[in-house]
Amino acid sequence: MRSDVIQTLLVANRGEIACRIFRTCRDLGITTVAVYSDADDGALHVREADLAVRLPGAAPADTYLRGDLVVAAALAAGADAVHPGYGFLSENAAFAAAVQDAGLVWVGPPVKAIELMASKTRAKELMAGAGVPLLAPVDPATAGEDDLPLLLKAAAGGGGRGMRIVRELGALPGELLAAAAEAASAFGDGEVFAEPYVERGRHVEVQVMADEHDTVWALGTRDCSLQRRHQKVIEEAPAPGLDDALRTRLHEAAVAAARAVGYRGAGTVEFLVSADGRPYFLEMNTRLQVEHPVTEAVFGLDLVALQLRVAEGGPLEPTPPSPSGHAVEARLYAEDPARDWQPQTGALLALDMPDAPGLRLDTGYTGGDTIGVHYDPMLAKVIAHAPTRAGAVRLLARALERARIHGPVTNRELLVQSLRHPDFAAARLDTGFYDRHLAALTAPAAGRDPARAALAAALAAAVTTTSGGPAPTRFGAWRNVPSGPQLKRYRSERDGAEHEVAYRTPRAGAPQPHDAPGVRVLTVTPDRVTLELHGVARHFTVTADGDRVYVDTGDASYTFTALPRFTDPATHTEPGSLLAPMPGTVVRLAEGLAAGVPVEAGQPLIWLEAMKMEHRILAPASGTLTALHAAPGHQVEVGALLAVVQEDPAAIPVPEETA
Repeated sequence: MRSDVIQTLLVANRGEIACRIFRTCRDLGITTVAVYSDADDGALHVREADLAVRLPGAAPADTYLRGDLVVAAALAAGADAVHPGYGFLSENAAFAAAVQDAGLVWVGPPVKAIELMASKTRAKELMAGAGVPLLAPVDPATAGEDDLPLLLKAAAGGGGRGMRIVRELGALPGELLAAAAEAASAFGDGEVFAEPYVERGRHVEVQVMADEHDTVWALGTRDCSLQRRHQKVIEEAPAPGLDDALRTRLHEAAVAAARAVGYRGAGTVEFLVSADGRPYFLEMNTRLQVEHPVTEAVFGLDLVALQLRVAEGGPLEPTPPSPSGHAVEARLYAEDPARDWQPQTGALLALDMPDAPGLRLDTGYTGGDTIGVHYDPMLAKVIAHAPTRAGAVRLLARALERARIHGPVTNRELLVQSLRHPDFAAARLDTGFYDRHLAALTAPAAGRDPARAALAAALAAAVTTTSGGPAPTRFGAWRNVPSGPQLKRYRSERDGAEHEVAYRTPRAGAPQPHDAPGVRVLTVTPDRVTLELHGVARHFTVTADGDRVYVDTGDASYTFTALPRFTDPATHTEPGSLLAPMPGTVVRLAEGLAAGVPVEAGQPLIWLEAMKMEHRILAPASGTLTALHAAPGHQVEVGALLAVVQEDPAAIPVPEETA
């Protein structure tokens, strides 16, 4: 029997997954090697590795996607094995072959299996021969009204890139071109295929693990239906609400798929389950999945350790352990769901999760790190495991509520509200969840942020910074006069609401609110205040950073910006200005776009790529483009002026009473 004992492992990845693999390596006594780009100099995965090798450059194409540099790094560091993690080169057959050609152990499936599953179109043909249920493909050239809606997908990649839903036949040619362009940009392959779009379908997958001794495990199901932009947000195991017959059929289909390609190692077979319970094969991911921790929690396994055992030639047990309980994972992203999921960058001042039995945090960041523009905006995965689904959901939601996350905007509040939504609680899950509920979930009233609670948090910020803590700047030019009330103004990051706080500072004792019946300050320290709110004492932890103030309570968190007394005229921009909402790269412009051309309100004008996502900059009104400062390939900073649209007065609706 082959035996390649791994002594030193290079992880051809970054961030959270590299840190997670290193954790298992430490437990097994394996020396770890990181690779890093210039943008990741000093990143957590570099700090945690025993050895690290620089890949010059910042963009993924120059660093983490350069297989030749990664193999050279492994050899230079004396590694004897390479683990690809997920993303980047993890499903690149040429890279897997190069690793093995260099005499290194490849911690992944056979090259042939990767090749067979690399193209979704070819994979579907292979699965049809293995008896795996499929959606019938649709030829876009002959598609008719009866074929709608259609889903366009990139043949060579995933992650939502190159994916479009087409509901009108007239939109099909344009969407095909756009999907092909995005697929070519993301994967170097513009092949796109079409299949029926299943309304209210569920994304259900099966984790498989296989060895070279003909053992294939089906490690239960996962539901990954809650997605934004076709990328997963909340995942759980086992998938709730499936009857035994459907579970058995999914397990059998997943094992058949693995055997059809001679699979070894960890992989995932993904299915779309229709509302009437029919499963259809989507694809096989020939790597570890982001959501693998929920399966680990339910089965009590370390999938990375099993990957290493299989790579060394070791056997799996004849049958897997029995599952126990339920696990739910939430992906914490630096993004603003209320603003078209815009990625956020900047200094991460704090990332602290509560520690409790059943909770797990997988992250590639700590407080003090910087979130850059080059990579995926995921900060961490928070996983909860409990005997029941309701218990796991409650534990996860409460952990997210109690977390201290200071810095760029995140989707934390959306995650909490999603976990507590009645449809999620009742396991009414499908991939259209956010299409239906996003507006309500991101509305100011969705969270525990009513005006009175936010005002109390603003009061805590005001009296804490008044009482010796680090004071925010830009409060304006006034003096504290003990005999009269003091005023401070804050704008809430959550909903933009402004709060004016009035309080008095006595010659002895803590500051007290002015004209606020039922509210009293009990204690104040430089970073903590206790308020009595209508007979109930509540604690607030306050952290100031420049003119931003972070206020954390037991069940909510608030971020405020301290406002000056007077408006700064320099903050105004020319009407109709299109500003970059984030740092990124201009990838394309609308056809024929130039200064002087007419534009329509809502028309996409500029496409900006940042943090693995493509964002459209829309015309704010109908009128004329009077200036264009963007061009394909330009790197732009947040707030950069991209273009100016002068509104056409004739396009402004005239009120009926004056018409």
